[in-house]
Amino acid sequence: MRSSLVLLTALVALAAYYIYIPLPSSVSDPWKLMLLDATFRGAQQLSNLIHYLGLSHHLIALNFIIISFGKKNALSSAQVKVRDTAFDGVEVRVFEGSPKPDEPLRRSIVYIHGGGWALASAKIKYYDELCMAMAEDLNAVIVSIEYRLVPQVYFPEQIHDVVRATKYFLQPEVLQQYHVDPGRIGISGDSAGGNLAAVLAQQFSQDASVRNKLKLQALIYPVLQALDFNTPSYQQNVNTPILPRYVMAKYWVDYFKGDYDFVQAMVVNNHTALDVSEAAAFRAYLNWTSLLPASITKNYKPVVQTMGNARIIKELPQLLDARSSPLIADQEVLQHLPKTYILTCEHDVLRDDGIMYAKRLVNAGVDVTLDHFEDGFHGCMIFTSWPTNFSVGVRTRYSYIKWLDQNL
Repeated sequence: MRSSLVLLTALVALAAYYIYIPLPSSVSDPWKLMLLDATFRGAQQLSNLIHYLGLSHHLIALNFIIISFGKKNALSSAQVKVRDTAFDGVEVRVFEGSPKPDEPLRRSIVYIHGGGWALASAKIKYYDELCMAMAEDLNAVIVSIEYRLVPQVYFPEQIHDVVRATKYFLQPEVLQQYHVDPGRIGISGDSAGGNLAAVLAQQFSQDASVRNKLKLQALIYPVLQALDFNTPSYQQNVNTPILPRYVMAKYWVDYFKGDYDFVQAMVVNNHTALDVSEAAAFRAYLNWTSLLPASITKNYKPVVQTMGNARIIKELPQLLDARSSPLIADQEVLQHLPKTYILTCEHDVLRDDGIMYAKRLVNAGVDVTLDHFEDGFHGCMIFTSWPTNFSVGVRTRYSYIKWLDQNL
């Protein structure tokens, strides 16, 4: 009996040691976030073991675990009709809200899920529930794109998928089939999906073949650049769940099918050092000392290396491509973008990507709403149902859908 008690105490202590991480007091539901983070870290470590044993690629294994916990069939409700189909060969899940009697044509959002270009699905419960809520609350048609993921495909194939599916949907005959108003269509996405949504908006604003222009874009804690991993938010939240800096850098390298040996050099900005001439032209677009307010920059200092690793940019020129980093797009591109909503969270390495993009868009004359949550963390908006229900998740979702309702 005594030995069992000792063993139980040891196991509890070990679990507490694994779960506990120091978190700011201002973050939403800190103990619940610790448990969520510990679960995700455990899944990552298991997938890395599977990779090490040669059984599967670690991202395929990790995505299998994620989808196994939450995949949902296309289930309709009294208010929303749901079905899986394909737009120009790209899988999509379509959510059709009930039309209003006085509005025969509905508004619509094309939604792109997050997951580091490698994880998650339009068919897992978190995104299914989000799109169901959007379709019902907005009486809208929501097209959630099931784009291909790393390591099946790499940059820019994910972009090609969302462009193809969206162009197909924007055809007059398809909009007519779904009873969608061609003048009330927006693009949206979270995290890596926010990156793809921003890229798509930039491309469509310049594409003369796209007759039905997007009315708005709504970006949820978007990934927007890979040239500076030492913005104030990257420095402040270097080890904050659910997206530590090192993990974000690895997602970028995975997206470009790069060498993991580059990751450590990138997190100290060796890829954009002063002696890396290719990066010089883009530094002005990422000068956060001028793009961020003093309340954000505080006492943080820019990390600019004198001597770096020019091999990284030579082998991964995608780092300097605005199709991967929409924050570095030319001003002439930004000025043609539609009304924009950007949601950022204080406890997120990507906070400053969103704030800098908002500033650049405002400077270009775009109507921008920046919606910041002081207790938010990366990914919080999809966590609204038990057991991963966070108060900030409910509030961010409400604020996001309210803005869409007022502006679409």
